[in-house]
Formats: sequence, structure tokens, C-alpha cells
Amino acid sequence: MDVSRLVGFRDKLVGSVSKTIVGKADVIELVAYDVLVAGHVLFEDFPGLGKTTLAKAVAKAMGCEFKRVQCTADLLPADITGTFVLEAGKDFRFLKGPVFTQILLADEINRSPPKTQSALLEAMQERQVTAENQTFPLPEPFIVFATQNPIEYEGTYPLPEAQMDRFTVRLRMGYPVHEDEVAILGLRRSPVEDLREVVQVTGPDDIISMQQELEGVYLDDDVKAYIVTLAAKTREFAGVEVGVSPRGAIQLSRLCRARAACSGRDFVTPDDVKALAVPALAHRLVVSTDYAMKGLRQEAVVERLLSETPVPKVSEPEP
Repeated sequence: MDVSRLVGFRDKLVGSVSKTIVGKADVIELVAYDVLVAGHVLFEDFPGLGKTTLAKAVAKAMGCEFKRVQCTADLLPADITGTFVLEAGKDFRFLKGPVFTQILLADEINRSPPKTQSALLEAMQERQVTAENQTFPLPEPFIVFATQNPIEYEGTYPLPEAQMDRFTVRLRMGYPVHEDEVAILGLRRSPVEDLREVVQVTGPDDIISMQQELEGVYLDDDVKAYIVTLAAKTREFAGVEVGVSPRGAIQLSRLCRARAACSGRDFVTPDDVKALAVPALAHRLVVSTDYAMKGLRQEAVVERLLSETPVPKVSEPEP
């Protein structure tokens, strides 16, 4: 496999998006890994930190079709997936909803009711939509970016575990440092020019091709066991009601392959696992109410398990 191609993709994506999203190269890198594994991203952070702008910038840099859904309390499932309409003098025709795109932004996803949130479950897992016993495939690549505000609870509906488990990573932007915030003020001359500096660095066909190349990245049996051990320990951790599912372990292994390839390697190391475990696993945990009130955080559980779990020694595979 040609790892230089994937290294170039990561560097170009970070370089292009960083012209608008200043000082968040680490977050953009994680989005690049997610794109390569055809995963979905949940951006959870305070208002005004650039979550929506980042999603738009990545879509533009990737040259993918982009649609946005502003989630509200009166949003219906058909507003996302589509519905059958009767044409005059003809039969029923399926009118596709905004989910039929390559990159879908579900803005403030927790403001839509549960039945509307569930409309994305099949799309996110199986890349298809079923309506009236008919199945319609979604375009490729298909990636969902969703945003939510963690501090507002009035008028919101917490995402169910099944929905959270379908997000490959949960990312937090964080406040910019002083120098970066000064630079941001220089960029935001007009609200309609946020993305003017972002340039396209790849296309949908190239992305699909690079996704297929990841299968050539070697994952040692000891690293597989390391990932499974971490996942299993979350299910036994005191105060955790629901631990990491096998799907979570699978997605972490895929992310590790992406990080390895983008780092110029054709094999995964334990350092890849340690670097990605928190964003890939923490949001899948359900902490009991009692322990949550005592201050137990999902991220702290994963970080503690990383510090306690023996790290395997893995050498570069022979050619």
C-alpha cells in the first residue's frame, strides 16, 4: 500500500481547514482519521467554538456533497429521510430527504425528539434508508457530522446509547489560546466569508479509494488483544453501567489503522491505541447516576484503564 498518499491526505486536509479553524490541528487530524474509516463524528462543546464551521470546512476541503439539517423539536423523521409523494396523474414517487448526501450535518442533534433521532440509526450503520418496505442506498462516502451543546438541557433530548454507539468519535473543540483567538478575529471580517480560504484537496472517489487501502495496514494479534482487553475492562469498571460494545472495539481498531497509515506506517502500534482510546471509547460508556454525581467522568474511566492495562510490545512486521 502507498502510505504516502494517506499522509498527504491528512496533511493537506489539516492545512486547508486550518486556514479557517485556527489552532485545532489535532481535532482536524482526528476528523481525517474518521473520514478514512467512513465513521461518524459527534462534536460536543460549548456554543461559538466553531463546531458547525469545522464540519462545513471539512466538507468543502473534501469536495463532497454537503447538506445540513437544523434539528428542532418539531422535526419529523421524514424531514431527514424523505417520504413518498403522489404525482399528479402518476404513481407514488419517493422524495429523498437531506440524508441522501455524502456529508450530512445534523446541527444541535439533541434538540430533535427521539423518534427523529432514530431516523438516522439505519443510515449511520447500514448506509441505507428503508421506507414503505423499500430500501434506498445512500451515496458514498456517507459521513454524519453532528453537533450538540453539553450545557443546555431545556428543550433537548439526550441521545440514546444506540445512537451514541454509532458515532465513531466524540470530539471537543475547546477554547483557543490567546494568540489563536487574535488570529481568528482577523479572519472573521464577514459572516459569509468564513470558508473563503478553504480549498478542495481531494474528491469523493479518492476518499473511497483511500478507505479501501486501510485494509492493508497490519494489526498484530497482541494489539487486537490490547484493544479487546480495554473494552472488556470498561464493562467491569465500578460505576459504569454499560461498557464499550464490540462495535466500539472494531471502530477503535479501524481508527488505529488510519492513524498508522497517516503517520507513514503500514502497521499499528500500541501508541495508536493510546492516542485514540479516549475519543473513540469514552462516549460509549454509561456512568451510573451515583458515580456521576461523585464526579466520575467517562474520559477519566478510559484514561485510568489505559494507565492500568499492560501495553504489549509490538515490533515492525517483516516484509
